[in-house]
Amino acid sequence: MPQFNEMYQGDQTRPPYAGLEAWMKAMPADLRIQKQAEAEALFRRIGITFAVYGEGGDPDRLIPFDMFPRVFTHSEWAKLDRGIKQRARALNAFLTDVYGRGEIIRAGRIPANLVYQNEAYERAVAGFVPPKGVYSHIVGIDIVRTGPTDFFVLEDNCRTPSGVSYMLESREMMMRMFPDLFRENRIEPVDRYHEALRRTLMSVAPAKCQGEPTVVILTPGHFNSAYYEHSFLADLMGVELVEGADLFVDGEFVYMRTTEGPKRVDVIYRRIDDAFLDPLCFRPDSMLGVPGLMDVYRSGGVSICSAPGAGVADDKAVYTYVPEMIRFYLGEEPILQNVPTWKCAGEEDLKYVLDKLPELVVKEVHGSGGYGMLVGPKSSKEEIETFRHKILKDPSNYIAQPTLSLSTTPTFVEEGVAPRHVDLRPYCLVGERIELVPGGLTRVALREGSLVVNSSQGGGVKDTWVLAE
Repeated sequence: MPQFNEMYQGDQTRPPYAGLEAWMKAMPADLRIQKQAEAEALFRRIGITFAVYGEGGDPDRLIPFDMFPRVFTHSEWAKLDRGIKQRARALNAFLTDVYGRGEIIRAGRIPANLVYQNEAYERAVAGFVPPKGVYSHIVGIDIVRTGPTDFFVLEDNCRTPSGVSYMLESREMMMRMFPDLFRENRIEPVDRYHEALRRTLMSVAPAKCQGEPTVVILTPGHFNSAYYEHSFLADLMGVELVEGADLFVDGEFVYMRTTEGPKRVDVIYRRIDDAFLDPLCFRPDSMLGVPGLMDVYRSGGVSICSAPGAGVADDKAVYTYVPEMIRFYLGEEPILQNVPTWKCAGEEDLKYVLDKLPELVVKEVHGSGGYGMLVGPKSSKEEIETFRHKILKDPSNYIAQPTLSLSTTPTFVEEGVAPRHVDLRPYCLVGERIELVPGGLTRVALREGSLVVNSSQGGGVKDTWVLAE
């Protein structure tokens, strides 16, 4: 299957990459190795690592950084911008609906059991509408490209999408190492993301808020795989990074312990899962949350971003209905298409998937991070048969998609420059308005021929350029 190379069309360099052709050819191997070592040293020094759970030894790894940027034209990005914002609006409308009257279910557009029996559906917030009617405040939409104009949404992340620190640090790294590139090319900035995030969070403060809202980031602590990002964003926004023990409930409000006494908190950007937010409402054994937090939330004393229960919108089976959500709530046709998907819960789809297992990508409905999935064409017969038994044991836990011919971008490898598969995660902010910085996290599958871009599975990151008009 032919693969779309984002830099080359036949023997010709595509216009977006024209400014990088001479730079690439003029970089000798020794300079490239030197710059790569410099980047790794900087990443290590400032602590850009991630944890891989379930492995022995030191869990912190340096995330691989590729110096060859990925480039989008202004018009390419304009289409993505419109499509991503459309999707974020529809997903939030869906969440408002299913925690309210459930009109889309009454209309027969989506099965009731897929929503109300979903483990991510939180009955504790049914009937409650969060401030400004926003449930998912940071929407990370994973996008793949298969041709010059062909973009597909691979999945939606409506809870706590991670990776934005890599987007920002990759740009900082490139500007530090190759300042001439930024003088010679007109590249849209991404460094205002933290301002937009702070603006978004403050815009959804509860009605009981008095004066300027106090915003905090709630982290599970330094053992969490994304802890660097939590502290990084707190520093950039100028807000406090807190753990559950730093907060307490008193009456109708949440307070933060400080050296100057209790301080009321209005907005919590939570980076912990629903189950651990409040031991009085969810898991009673949670040591990460705040007892009584959900009572304050439901009474309008604090905003939680993203809202508890938002995860029902990024379930991989619910994902298949997002185009229908766009038509139902917005009265529009989807700008960005889904990847064709088979739901193993359906008898016909299950039969098709089992027949075509060596050709498909199969994922757990609630899986993430590249775990719990089968890439048929890259798997052994034994792996395929093992996965077949898993599917038969619980068909509703799996969906399947075709093995797309993902686009490639030039990537620095040991032998020089070679094409590697990439995807893209832009970060859409939803508050009083919807904002999207021109760029995102490009993840790259560093292993030759690999389609798995997740850092936990050997993937790396690179800077994402959007050219100004």
